[in-house]
Amino acid sequence: MSTSGSASQPVDDPILASAVKKVKWHILPLFVAAFIVNYIDRVNIGFVREHLNADLGIGVAAFGLGAGLFFVGYAIFEVPSNMLLERFGARAWLTRIMFSWGIVATLMTFIQSETHFYILRFLLGVAEAGFFPGIIYYFTRWLPAGERGKAMAIFLSGSAIASILSGPICGALLSIDAFGWHGWQWMFFLEGIAALALTPLFWFYLRSNVHDAEWLSREEQDVLKATIEHEQAEREAQQGEKIPTWRLLMDPKIVLFCLIFFSISLTIYGMTFWLPTIIHRMGNISDFDTGLYNSIPWIISIAAMYAFAALAQRFRFQQGWVAASLVIASLGMFLSTTANPVFAFVAICFAALGFKASASLFWPVPQNYLDARIAAPVIALINSLGNLGGFVAPTTFGFLEARTGSYENGLYMLGTVTLVAAVLVLLTAKKRGGGRGEPRRVEAPRRPAEKFAG
Repeated sequence: MSTSGSASQPVDDPILASAVKKVKWHILPLFVAAFIVNYIDRVNIGFVREHLNADLGIGVAAFGLGAGLFFVGYAIFEVPSNMLLERFGARAWLTRIMFSWGIVATLMTFIQSETHFYILRFLLGVAEAGFFPGIIYYFTRWLPAGERGKAMAIFLSGSAIASILSGPICGALLSIDAFGWHGWQWMFFLEGIAALALTPLFWFYLRSNVHDAEWLSREEQDVLKATIEHEQAEREAQQGEKIPTWRLLMDPKIVLFCLIFFSISLTIYGMTFWLPTIIHRMGNISDFDTGLYNSIPWIISIAAMYAFAALAQRFRFQQGWVAASLVIASLGMFLSTTANPVFAFVAICFAALGFKASASLFWPVPQNYLDARIAAPVIALINSLGNLGGFVAPTTFGFLEARTGSYENGLYMLGTVTLVAAVLVLLTAKKRGGGRGEPRRVEAPRRPAEKFAG
């Protein structure tokens, strides 16, 4: 079968459908498992703040800074990691990422000081850099465009599963006290080993090129490869001139999108790292029970994400739904500062409902505003700047608690920022020309041939 003939294969072609099904069954279970381990290794630090303080003297401000340094390492090395992935191949580079992050996560077992803590949290970010975009890149090389959205939904379910599992798993491991190690050491060690255990599976299961996949027939390899190459050629033909970052930031709405997503990330990571501490201080609660309580807000928030998405689809005003979810998050955080521990926990659940729903509702807003040809770089820009909230939130939260002796001030800060974000979302709904629901699109510069097309 020739490549040229295969390029025009429809998505529902039986040979292509068979190849896609095999690819999904081969890679998605491994990717979901890796994403669960990845998420837990990233956020497990939130469960050991008081343990690190008691055993190593790592104070609240140092904890906040160390928690945030992960995102600095991740941000600095994400682009270089993506470039090296293309050079060495997805199989080798994703295996390297799994191995290096497993090593660093395991080494967290042996920290003895604030300096060790800072260095290893930064190195964990460096080691994990490129994992998420590497998986996305792998999808683009192995799945037709029409199938990637479904694969992404399954892959991202790993985050939802990990949000629920991280509490009970970390709580259970913290209760281990054996062979002279504290519970937090066992937690870091065993969760790091989980990443190392997945490393050989990446090497043996993944292939960098479709024609190296021995679990596909030759005909399936040819059709799948040709379909993906044909789609890539069409995308390249439609792409406009590459736009520098500074020009993207000249558009006020893109700046607003960056600020909004930064605020959402600030809230999510602030709550993720401090929620176990807030729960633990509600009363005489064990580490394991703290882990169980920690799962409740995330279970509620996952259900809320689907409910809000259904409402937004039925009653179309995306900015309004994003703003409403942010207001719910803000009110939840303000109310969680109450002295009544039960009421405070219920308020935290409402806050989680709001900020997780806002995170999923947000992305259609910039996507609807942007020309499709420049959507990818703009979304990457929004995501990169927004994820800096992962550094700012725990660092600021820790600083405020160290200065005032109370985490309530951090909650007031997050609640205020989230309320401001709700207002900013509504500002993006103001249209410059056109009617309601028809935003002016940011368009890519046209090529010379396009200027004379009509």
